[in-house]
Amino acid sequence: MLLIREIMYCKPGKVRPMVEKSLAMAKLNESTGLGKMRVMTDFCAERYWTIVSEFEVPSMQAFEEMMQGQGQSSEVMKEYESIMQGYHDLVEYGRREIYKIEE
Repeated sequence: MLLIREIMYCKPGKVRPMVEKSLAMAKLNESTGLGKMRVMTDFCAERYWTIVSEFEVPSMQAFEEMMQGQGQSSEVMKEYESIMQGYHDLVEYGRREIYKIEE
């Protein structure tokens, strides 16, 4: 099992709109069977205006398929695009961390 962590550093004043997009994405992911995604904001972090979204996937192949939209209808893909439209205006930069969960 892998933990995927998406870390976004927002522009000042743009955290709330990005949180709203992230929560909408989390809701859509869960409704399509992709599992639960947790959305967090910084309380004390390396930088202000940080948003972290994390979720688990069984493998890198499953993650790659998810990122390519495999198994999703065109309506769902359009909804993803609608949710994330304009997010580049909210974010300065981001990064992804992938961890293997040791059980």
